[in-house]
Amino acid sequence: MSAAIVTKGDRRDRRRTSTRPDRKQGGGGGRRRRRLADQAAGWSFAGPSTLLVLGFSLLPMGWAFRLSLTDSDLVTSGQNVGTANYKALAHDPVFWKSIRNTAELIALYIPISLLLGLAVALLLNKPIRGIGFYRACFLVPFVASAAAEGLLMAFVFDKDFGVVNGLLSQAGLPTQGFLDDPSQAMLVITGIFIWTQFGFNVVIYLAALQEIPQEVLEAAAIDGAGAFRTFRHIIIPGVRPISLFLAVWGLIDCLQFFDLLLTTTKGGPVNSTITIVYYVWQLAFEYFTAGYGAAVAYTLFVASLVAIVVGLVFGRRKGFLL
Repeated sequence: MSAAIVTKGDRRDRRRTSTRPDRKQGGGGGRRRRRLADQAAGWSFAGPSTLLVLGFSLLPMGWAFRLSLTDSDLVTSGQNVGTANYKALAHDPVFWKSIRNTAELIALYIPISLLLGLAVALLLNKPIRGIGFYRACFLVPFVASAAAEGLLMAFVFDKDFGVVNGLLSQAGLPTQGFLDDPSQAMLVITGIFIWTQFGFNVVIYLAALQEIPQEVLEAAAIDGAGAFRTFRHIIIPGVRPISLFLAVWGLIDCLQFFDLLLTTTKGGPVNSTITIVYYVWQLAFEYFTAGYGAAVAYTLFVASLVAIVVGLVFGRRKGFLL
C-alpha cells in the first residue's frame, strides 16, 4: 500500500514538473508581446521626429559632403575635383584669419560669460524685492532677435553718430572707431555677443544654485565657514557639471556665430571680424563658390566635433560630469 501511495505522489510531481515549463513559456510570451507593444508605442511617438532628423540633418550633410568634392556654384552641378577644395584651405589666408578670429571669440566669450553668469546668478539667488523683474531683465537679451540686437548695436557704436561716442565727447574723452576700427571691432563684437547670450548662463546657474541643499549651506555657516570658503568648497563643486555643459554650449554658439556679424560689421573692416561660419556664407552666397564653401563647412564640422568630444571626455575623467 505504501508503495502505491509513493507511486501516486511521484506521478503528481511528474505532472506538476511537466506543466511548469509550459506556464513559463506562456508567461515569457506574454512579456515579449508586452515589450513589443511598448516598443511599437514608443516608435509611434519617436518615429516622426526621427524621420525629420534624418530628412533635415543627415541627408543634407551627405549632400554637402558630395558638394565639397565639386566646383559647384549652386546653379550648376559642377565637376568633380576630389579633395582639391580641402587642399586649397592650407593656402587660404582668409580661412586662417577666420579661424584666428573664431578662436579669439571662444577664448574671450566662454570664461567671461561663465564667470559673469555665475556672479549674476549668485546675486539673483537672494530673497530681494522685485527679484522676478531683475531675472527677466537679464533674460530679455537672450530671447530677443539677434538680428535686431545687431542693428541696435550698430547704431549705438557708430563712429560718427553713435550713442557711446556721443557720451565720450560730452565727457571730454576722445571718440573711438569701435566697429570701424580693425583693432577694436572684434573686441566690441565679443562684448555685444556676451551681452546677448550670458542671460542663458544666468538662468541655468540659478537653477543649479537652487538645487544645492539649504541644509549644507546652513551646516557650513554653523561650522564657521565664511563666504569665500562656502563658495569654494560648496558652490563651485555644486555647479561644476553645469559649468562644463555651459562651456560646451558656448563653444557651439561661438562656432555658429553669424547673426551679429551680418547686421553689424559683415566680417569687416578688412576681415578683422570674419568668422568661419560667416566665411562659409560668403563663399556660397556672395562668391558663388559653393563647393569650396562646403569644404570649409565640413572642416568646421569635424573640428567642432573633435573639440566637443575631447571636452566631454576630459570633463568625465576629471569628475565634472555625473
